Amino acid sequence: MTRILVGDGSMYYEREGIGFPVLLISGLGGVASFWRDQVPTFAKQFDVITHDHRGIGQSDPSRSGYTVDRMAADVIGLMDALEVERAHVVGHSTGGAIAQILAIEHPKRLASVVLSATWTKPDAYFRRLFGMRKDILLRLGPSAYVQANTLYLYPSWWVARNNEKLRQAEAQTLAVFPPTEIAASRIDAILAFDRTEMLGRIKTPTLIVGAEDDIVTPVYFSEELARRIPAAEVKIFPSGGHAITQVRAREFNQAVLPFLASHTPNS
Repeated sequence: MTRILVGDGSMYYEREGIGFPVLLISGLGGVASFWRDQVPTFAKQFDVITHDHRGIGQSDPSRSGYTVDRMAADVIGLMDALEVERAHVVGHSTGGAIAQILAIEHPKRLASVVLSATWTKPDAYFRRLFGMRKDILLRLGPSAYVQANTLYLYPSWWVARNNEKLRQAEAQTLAVFPPTEIAASRIDAILAFDRTEMLGRIKTPTLIVGAEDDIVTPVYFSEELARRIPAAEVKIFPSGGHAITQVRAREFNQAVLPFLASHTPNS
């Protein structure tokens, strides 16, 4: 188990490969293992760093509450602790919200940023969806919450073809599920996130990735990000759902790796 002191507690991280650093930041689930379909491939070219978010998996809980800003501060703290001066950042969903903050507030620490299946600010649809997800968590408990998440994250056809694999994944998620109050606080955190008016300040090379059938962060969020971030590149897949990193892992990797390579500083 690899843990390092960041702020008011220890954070679990994994590091694989050599080369220029790439930080892969997971979504609401917050676990490093989310990137299992990316790390082996990315590590052939880059120094790949993943982590469990504060209060998730093997990372200590926060003493000061949960906001996306604090999650972003944890990433900078992790970079400092690992002596990573500058890196590519790939953020998925909540990780994409974290990446937006990093690109706005810490541009000198980023060589490029990839915003995968993320959003600008909560709208009526987003609030309905995540309000319902929080209700399921609080009223029915983690098991129902995790099972419902499968229906939100993956396309119907992928669930049908991978049902047993998904049941195993659900069991693994439940085995390390955080305290309910932490999971609920993280939903509150993303419902409070909004850096929309600052997106025009992002000068870091940006790639936006989404899927047309994503029902968690619908594709119009990716389109808005593309309009607001100067010179952003966009890759929209016709299918893949919210968990595009798994459903379309090969295509996702093929879209992201050349972008990272093209913006890697010369040693």
